Amino acid sequence: MRRPSGALGALVGVVALGGAIGLSAERYAIGRTRLRPDPSREEPFFSLPADRTRTVTTPDGVRLHVEEVGPEQAAQTVVLVHGYTQEMAVWHYQRKALAADGRLRVVLYDHRSHGRSTRSRPELSTIDQLGADLQQVLEEVVPTGDVVLVGHSMGGMTIMALADRAPELFGPRVRGVALVSTSTGKLAQLSLHLPSALEPVATRSLPWLTRGLRSRAALLERGRRLGSDLAFLVARRGAFGSTDVSPALVEFVEAMLARTPVDVMADFFDTFASHDKLKALGALLGIPVLVLVGSKDLLTPVAHSQAIAAALPEAQLVVVEGCGHMVVLERPTLVDLHLRSLLARARR
Repeated sequence: MRRPSGALGALVGVVALGGAIGLSAERYAIGRTRLRPDPSREEPFFSLPADRTRTVTTPDGVRLHVEEVGPEQAAQTVVLVHGYTQEMAVWHYQRKALAADGRLRVVLYDHRSHGRSTRSRPELSTIDQLGADLQQVLEEVVPTGDVVLVGHSMGGMTIMALADRAPELFGPRVRGVALVSTSTGKLAQLSLHLPSALEPVATRSLPWLTRGLRSRAALLERGRRLGSDLAFLVARRGAFGSTDVSPALVEFVEAMLARTPVDVMADFFDTFASHDKLKALGALLGIPVLVLVGSKDLLTPVAHSQAIAAALPEAQLVVVEGCGHMVVLERPTLVDLHLRSLLARARR
């Protein structure tokens, strides 16, 4: 039986099984946490305005939802590429910070089968296909001018797939890259990093679960709705490094996961297990690269970012102490600072 993609499979699998696992003490604590004052509660996470909205239609008929902020003829464009079971909204704080510059053009889009983009055929739910999609977005939305690509998690893997597919773009067009909480491969070898009581159950259940996700999608959708408190707990533990993180941020990540159909999650499992783009990093030599990761990232641990930095000796490696996989939400001000520095280096 094929091994699932480690912690990525664990995160989705335990959420899907949420209705079947009772953690009453944790659920009581979660209830208290959600009642405390939370400044992030007022953030319009799914409703930031766009200056322009368009659709990019891929050769296989998928319609990619694209949004732009800032001047259309800007000298520099930053393209923000989100991760698995997320959508462009995950860049909430970076979108606001970069748009405030006034001279910078910010482009965001939802991956196929994610957010407001339309569904892909299962056989095209691969990281290599996402790299082709990114290339098409660049060709149609940013045909001229300097570009800086910023990818989080699967978004970083998408940028690597583009580098593998079209290395000639890096340098002449793509002038800088940020790889945030991502990996060149070997994701199937990650440990589950679950509470000790859940680890044996998840280890035995996940192989069956990942093979049967699509056939049992309707049942699992009902199950994860029933387990909302457990979903909150798993989102907090899997995505953040601190237990006192804003409940609104946890609910935001949980909401993006809940908006991703179970069968879409299943469609992408195999691509994580086979992802291997270490050699593709050679295309990034000679341009400014930022590699950033949280010290407590369970999904793409620090060692994976260190491997990227080792392949790119001139890259800047930043390890954000105490943060988890969703460092872009957990420490947005620090992430924004490093992105501005990367943009300045790319302009030079």
